[in-house]
Amino acid sequence: MSLAVEDVSASLGGKQVLHNVSFTVPDGHFGVLVGPNGSGKSTLLRTVFRAARPSGGRVLVDGEDVWLSTARDAGRRTGVLLQEQHSGFEFTVEETVAQGRTAHLGRFDRLTKQDDEIVAEVCERTGLAAFADRRLAELSGGERQRVFLARALAQRPRLLVLDEPTNHLDIRHQLDLLELIRDLGITVVAALHGLDMAAAYADAVVVLDAGRVVASGPPAEVLTGDLVSEVFEVECTVDVVAGLPRFGFRPRAGASPGRGR
Repeated sequence: MSLAVEDVSASLGGKQVLHNVSFTVPDGHFGVLVGPNGSGKSTLLRTVFRAARPSGGRVLVDGEDVWLSTARDAGRRTGVLLQEQHSGFEFTVEETVAQGRTAHLGRFDRLTKQDDEIVAEVCERTGLAAFADRRLAELSGGERQRVFLARALAQRPRLLVLDEPTNHLDIRHQLDLLELIRDLGITVVAALHGLDMAAAYADAVVVLDAGRVVASGPPAEVLTGDLVSEVFEVECTVDVVAGLPRFGFRPRAGASPGRGR
């Protein structure tokens, strides 16, 4: 399932935060949005999973405008994983993952045997089978984030949208989560904070600054020292290790604050 963002603009609180943004993520690819705080990454992702309506442009999933489809249809084909959530801790892992089947049920439908099998398969795939009866409150932050990923996967989505999913996770759990996501074989678009992570896992990177795309393409070609220095307002050096960029940073005088969300 391909994703195409075409000339998307959007506003928050009467202020325009996205300006004619365009990029594509081909079927089965992992696209990553990077940029400083205020560059518009979260707002852009919200236009993709129908949480923020664009003021201009279109978001197409397999050629269909997501804002012309029903919320139910969009919920069936697009899974969403946000930063760690802080509600629903009274539910068990299995109950939480099963919530992902809601988009496939009618108003008064109950889970079927097939739904139960999907939940069990997703728990196994994400390494949660042994935790199925444990409550979320008993799990670590990394384990909970895996549960929320499993809930999204229980929808059987063909597009996965991730907004800073590794925030607040230690390095091991960041790597575990991104390895799992990369191996899913579905189309993924994510906002990531760490440039090293983006370079290691993305098929393509889209760099946003002040709500505009300033560069896009393969990480090794896009994430140059000059571009990172300019966009993030730091002094940046880039070394290539095992074919991947590794970044070093120093503060730069005169940096300005972010300009949106």
